[in-house]
Amino acid sequence: MKKLVLSLAVVAFLAGTVSTSFGQVPDKKSEKARENLKEERKDVVVAKKDLKIAQKDSVSDYQKLTKEAEVKFKNNEKSIAALRVSITKSNSKEKATDQKKLSLLETKNNNLKKELADYKVLGQTQFTTFKTRLNRDLDQLAKELKDFKIL
Repeated sequence: MKKLVLSLAVVAFLAGTVSTSFGQVPDKKSEKARENLKEERKDVVVAKKDLKIAQKDSVSDYQKLTKEAEVKFKNNEKSIAALRVSITKSNSKEKATDQKKLSLLETKNNNLKKELADYKVLGQTQFTTFKTRLNRDLDQLAKELKDFKIL
């Protein structure tokens, strides 16, 4: 009976030792996982800060584009008004044609203005493309107004 009790005690001791040693391995893994989680949280915080900075930059770029475009729109409107006065003062046979051409240019100016007002910032790449195209169209319109000749 002593052998039986002694063998049961030894088996219980070994079972306890084995079970506690298996319990420690996951603790090491969980510590690593916790460290990785902390690092990932730091990365998320940095990414959020970068996103806020990028959003502020895109908003300021959009506002800058809007201000520059407004100046160009006003200059175009002044040119259109001056050309309308010139057309009404002229005794040209092509007065109606000139007015139609000028109305088309005015419509183009208004469409560009509406396009700028309706634009929603979707991304930096798309914004850059939009900005380039808008500036090109505004410059082309200004050139057309400058080169407009009353027949």
